[in-house]
Amino acid sequence: MKTAIILHGMPSKKEYYNPKSSAQSNKHWIPWIQRQLILNDILAQTPELPEPYEPVYEKWASVFNKFQVDENTILIGHSCGAGFLIRWLSENKVKVGKVVLVAPYLDSDHDLKTGFFDFEINEDMISRTKGITIFVSTDDDKDILASTEELRSKLKNIQIKEFTNKGHFTFGGMKTEEFPELKEEVLK
Repeated sequence: MKTAIILHGMPSKKEYYNPKSSAQSNKHWIPWIQRQLILNDILAQTPELPEPYEPVYEKWASVFNKFQVDENTILIGHSCGAGFLIRWLSENKVKVGKVVLVAPYLDSDHDLKTGFFDFEINEDMISRTKGITIFVSTDDDKDILASTEELRSKLKNIQIKEFTNKGHFTFGGMKTEEFPELKEEVLK
């Protein structure tokens, strides 16, 4: 059975605790892509990751590792969720399906003090995937653009889909919850 795991990013603490704000796994395009994958017979999961405003890798990994991940698993990560996937794939020698990183964040300025990104990118990880694609928008934050360039330089044969008007691929930047380009990439 084909499956997918979709990981959200890192909100501010204020956004996270705002009672009027949706849970992170129910924001932006995540519910839409989950439904599109389910409609295509791909069991898609969108876990809530603990304390995402101050992420600790081991806590996120404890949630992620509850899922069976194998060559039939599509991995999709947004921002810090994409950064988590890069670390997880660097540290785990598991074969997986397609990997799509949307606005990947690797904390190139070392702002996080939790050790979340204290790892070396395993340049061989792509050989254990059915391909890695990055979605990036030129009007995103400089940290995202720097993370994308770091991945481009360290991982050979990755695909980069570049946009000019999607910001950080949030509802605010995209003005929609639909993300047909992501659906097309995942299903091809």
